Amino acid sequence: MLHQRYSLENLAQSLIPQDRFHPFPTIEDRAAWASLPGAVKAAHVGRGEELLDFDYPALPATLFLQFSRMGNRRNYEKPHFARRGALEQLVTAECIEDSGRFLDDIVNGIWAICEETYWGVPAHIRVQRAGNTLPDVNEPTVDLFAAETGNLLAWVYYLLGDRLDAASPLVRERIATEIDRRILTPLFERDDFHWMGFKLRAGDRRVNNWNPWICSNWLSAALLMETDENRRRKTVYKIMRALDNFIDPYPDDGGCDEGPSYWGRAGASLYDNLDLFVKATDGNVDLFGEDKVQEIGRFVYRAHIDGDYYLNFADAPALVYPDGVLVYGYGQRIQDDEMMAHGRWLIQRQGTHEKGYGADRDIRQVNFQRLLRGLFMLAKVDVTNAQPPLVRDVWLPDIEVLIARDKDGTTGGFFVGAKGGHNAESHNHNDVGNFVVYIDGLPVLVDAGVETYTAKTFGPDRYTIWTMQSAYHSLLPTVDGVMQAPGYDFAASDVRYDVNDGTAKVSLDIANAYPADAKIESWKRTVALERGIQVTVEDSYALNAPADEITVSLVTPCAVDVSEAGVVHFGERPILDGRVSGVGQVHYDAGVFSAAVETVPLTDERMGGTWGEELYRVVLTAKNPAQSGVWMFRVTK
Repeated sequence: MLHQRYSLENLAQSLIPQDRFHPFPTIEDRAAWASLPGAVKAAHVGRGEELLDFDYPALPATLFLQFSRMGNRRNYEKPHFARRGALEQLVTAECIEDSGRFLDDIVNGIWAICEETYWGVPAHIRVQRAGNTLPDVNEPTVDLFAAETGNLLAWVYYLLGDRLDAASPLVRERIATEIDRRILTPLFERDDFHWMGFKLRAGDRRVNNWNPWICSNWLSAALLMETDENRRRKTVYKIMRALDNFIDPYPDDGGCDEGPSYWGRAGASLYDNLDLFVKATDGNVDLFGEDKVQEIGRFVYRAHIDGDYYLNFADAPALVYPDGVLVYGYGQRIQDDEMMAHGRWLIQRQGTHEKGYGADRDIRQVNFQRLLRGLFMLAKVDVTNAQPPLVRDVWLPDIEVLIARDKDGTTGGFFVGAKGGHNAESHNHNDVGNFVVYIDGLPVLVDAGVETYTAKTFGPDRYTIWTMQSAYHSLLPTVDGVMQAPGYDFAASDVRYDVNDGTAKVSLDIANAYPADAKIESWKRTVALERGIQVTVEDSYALNAPADEITVSLVTPCAVDVSEAGVVHFGERPILDGRVSGVGQVHYDAGVFSAAVETVPLTDERMGGTWGEELYRVVLTAKNPAQSGVWMFRVTK
């Protein structure tokens, strides 16, 4: 889409030279920094003050090796990200205040990061020729966080300029040297990093969010730091070509098959790139009028359920915290009033006008490009009476996702999300035919999400993890112990969508999502919202051989009572941080199924942060089931 429309010659004519590229105010632009809202300035200076005399944490070799030795990536990542988050906050405080009192701590951070052998994280080092061990200084490889680090230091260099010379002129020289050695030169010379999309890995059909995420950071570094204008133009054009490997095969419906939380590093990172292209070419390279780019943006508000809950699948959590100013800015670029409304509501909900930008809900810093864009856009955004759009009906035909609620603009009543697709999605779970139900904006039947990433998460044992298995997704059958299998060919078929003012429904056959030993000839599922009344799930199935047992299950944060045959009662239950579950019932055929409840303890930090200490799994078991039949399940208030 990019390089097909804009040639290298076109780019050369419109790209602003490096010494005149001025995308955001630097520390020298005192009027711009002084114009920020007073509360925002105070918040960021306060964060900087908390970091005075900051002791940048050590990153010893043995900590790096914990990933290869025991699969733990978190222990290294926490101090790694803490270094970068501290530097970003200190630089922001210095730009606001311009007093010089943060400079020594800034220089300490720059020097500490420049002294690191590798700017990425241990989980991503395996692409080097030396393999999954300590980083090889002779082979700089670029992962997500090496690119993020290059982006961070490029903006630090741009913002502070010769103020860094107060410590030593070698500080800026070191930044430039390290960015060139670790980011600019390797990415200019190599085409074989998988995320570029020029040489896909075996089994990959397209690149995932790594592509726009890394490209946006690479683009910042190139635009700000590359002084050879010929190589700068060629680098930017190479980024355009690489980014096309993400855009061109992306679903036309804009659906993010990694889930809404990954939209923040897929669609939102695409926006980061496209916004920079507009700024760097005086608007001559601009894709915001393209239908696909617009649809990619809209996904984030279409997937919204209520509050911080979003429709989740794959490795995405149910709680998502999109950057409100980014959402607003994307909506403004594509002239979408509903997306702008969602952004305004997020800004109001997150208190950004008062609190400024903090770290996200994980352990990483914000990303300096987003922070700067947000700070200087924030004062222009009016959040008075902001409300989210809460779209009634969405159908994404390419990724086969249904989203439906009782009524536009309200969280009252039923919300249902259901998916077809295939089992080779990025961050895939074996979940073809899964659905979730929220009632009055509160969770009743949920997708659990994923635990903290470890070596196992992306290794050959991925599908031994319970969260990845079809048996822990809503009413997906397990036949004599056989569950869905991973792979592109394990997919839904005969998918159909229908909607009117009374009903929204999706029908699909999920039989092909199972291996042959599941003995499933056909399994036609229809998930339907009967607005204001109930959600129904009808399964019409046929086996090609008798089965001893079929189980289906429901995962819920609710209090569960199965004492009444044929009805599972879901009661309100505290979850975490003042959040509570929803209330409802699931009706099933007691002549076919017996019901039992399992407690699923949550000892993991990431999942516990969403669902608290435990979830519950309701297992419905059919002994010696008929070889074919029709099962009906109803979800009511």
